[in-house]
Amino acid sequence: MGKIAVCPGTFDPITYGHLDIITRGAKVFEEVYICVLNNASKQPLFSVEERMELIKTVTKDIPNVKVDSFQGLLVEYAKKVQANAIIRGLRAVSDFEYEMQITSMNKVLYDELETLFIMTKSQYSFLSSSIVKEVAKFGGNISELVPFPVEKALREKYKN
Repeated sequence: MGKIAVCPGTFDPITYGHLDIITRGAKVFEEVYICVLNNASKQPLFSVEERMELIKTVTKDIPNVKVDSFQGLLVEYAKKVQANAIIRGLRAVSDFEYEMQITSMNKVLYDELETLFIMTKSQYSFLSSSIVKEVAKFGGNISELVPFPVEKALREKYKN
């Protein structure tokens, strides 16, 4: 087992694809911090607090997962929690180019921090939070895309 990893994202909302990456990462590292990005340039459906609560609920059975939020540079957060790695999920080759740029910049900022890419299971390769929100908004079935607490929260958001 490695030491401490950070798994960053917007998680608006968390999906089974995210959970796949988190669960598999938690088998490799002693601690995994799920870091909810507080990005002022994005307009998420759920608040940071709501996203954190949903993540805590759906990861409660993974004992080495901690949920937190951050603003600013991920490498600064990683230093704060003494992480030695970042976990990133890849769905398709198209994700790789963007992730490579971010990883390269992170190495410039903090050379000791490694990034590990985990390919999502093929059943989740199409899945994104944006797609889930779009389907939920129009009343489509999302039960195979997100855990029930997330499905319930989405239904509540779009009911209003």
